[in-house]
Amino acid sequence: MSTISTPEYKFRFRDSLLGMQMLFIAFGALVLVPLLTGLDPNVALFTAGVGTLLFQVITKGKVPVFLASSFAFIPAIMFGVQTWGIPATMSGLAAAGVVYVLLGMFIRWQGPAILERVLPPVVYAPVIMVIGLILAPVAVHMAMGRTGDGSIQLVSENLAMFIALASLTATIVATLLGKGILRLVPIMIGILVGYVLSLLYGIVDFTPVREAPWLAVPSFVLPEWNWQAIIFIVPIAIAPAIEHFGDILAVSSLTGKNYVKDPGIHRTMTGDGLATTLASCLGGPPNTTYSEVTGGVALTKAFNPAIMTWAAISAIILAFVGKLGALLQTIPVPVMGGILVLLFGAILVVGLNTLVRAKHDLMEPRNMIIISVIVVFGMGGMAFETGEFMLKGIGLAAVAGIVLNLILPERRL
Repeated sequence: MSTISTPEYKFRFRDSLLGMQMLFIAFGALVLVPLLTGLDPNVALFTAGVGTLLFQVITKGKVPVFLASSFAFIPAIMFGVQTWGIPATMSGLAAAGVVYVLLGMFIRWQGPAILERVLPPVVYAPVIMVIGLILAPVAVHMAMGRTGDGSIQLVSENLAMFIALASLTATIVATLLGKGILRLVPIMIGILVGYVLSLLYGIVDFTPVREAPWLAVPSFVLPEWNWQAIIFIVPIAIAPAIEHFGDILAVSSLTGKNYVKDPGIHRTMTGDGLATTLASCLGGPPNTTYSEVTGGVALTKAFNPAIMTWAAISAIILAFVGKLGALLQTIPVPVMGGILVLLFGAILVVGLNTLVRAKHDLMEPRNMIIISVIVVFGMGGMAFETGEFMLKGIGLAAVAGIVLNLILPERRL
C-alpha cells in the first residue's frame, strides 16, 4: 500500500506503529489543555488529528510535524469559559486562527524577515513569560487540592500536596534521567505515578467511566459570535505564532531540509491557522506544532511526514472511544497540579531563554521600557475599555509591546 504525493511523503502501513508512537509522545500534553480548561479531551483528539491532516494538505505533505493543543492559550480559554462560556470562547479562538492565516499571507508578501522587524524577541519573549506567570496561581491551587480558581477544596490539602509532589518528582526524574522514549513522555509518567497514588488513597471516582459508552461521538461545540471574546483572545496569537517559526526551524535542522523556504513558512503558518480555526469551530483547543513530537522525530529519525498521517488517524479513531475521555476526566486535581507547577514554570523559562539567546541588553532604556510595560500590563490585568470594546491582560500587553517597539527610537551610538 503506497501513495506518493511528494518525494518526501511515503504512505506505508508498516509506519502505522511509528505513527501511534508519535501520538503517544504527544498524548499527555495534548489532553492536558482540555482537561485544564473544561473542554472535551475526545474533541481535542479529533481536532488534533483532523488539524494535522489539514496542515499536511496545506504544506503539500512535506513537513513531519503533528499539531495539537497549544499551552499559550490556556489562560485565555480559562477566562473566556468562565466569563462568556465555551461557544463564545471558541469564536475568539477561531479568530486567532484567522490571524495566523493573515500573518502567513503577510509573510508571503514581505518575506520571513518581517517577523523579526515587527515581533522581535524583546516583544514576544516577555509575552511568553507573562503567560507562565499568570498561570502560576492555577498550578498552586490545584496542587493544594483546590479548583483552579481556588474557590473549592476538592481534596484535603496535606494529601493533595503529597500526591502533587510525587507527580512533580516523577516528571522531573523522567526529564533528567529518562532514556530514549521515556525522556519524551515525562508528563505521562508524572500523571501515571500520581494516578496510582490517588487510586491507593481512594480519591478516584470511576462512576463516569462506568456510565460512559465504549463508542461515542465527541461532544462537539459550535462557536457563538462574541466580539469581547474575539478582541480578548486574538492578540494572544502573537506568542504561538512566533513559537511556530522556531519549531519549523528546529524540524528543518533535524531533517536537513529548509521548510522555511519549501513549502514556505507562510504555508506552515497558514496550516496552523486553518487547523486552529477548524478545531475551534468544533469545540477543540487551538492547534500548534508540537515540540514533543519534534523531539520524537529527533530520537527515532522518523523523517517521513506520512508517519504523522498515521498519528493523526490514530488520534481520530481514539476520539470516538467514549470511555477514554471519561477515564481522562477522572485524573484528580492534585495530580494535574503537580505537573503544572513544572509546566507553567517552563513557559516562563522559555521566555527568559529567548531573551538570553537574543543577547538583548535589558538595562538599555528602550528594551527596559518595552519589557516593563508588557509584564506589568499582563500581570496586573491592565484593561482598556470603550463601549463594548475591551482589551486586557495578555492581549493588551502584547499590543502595547508591538506599538512601543514600532514607535520608540532605536538607541543611537
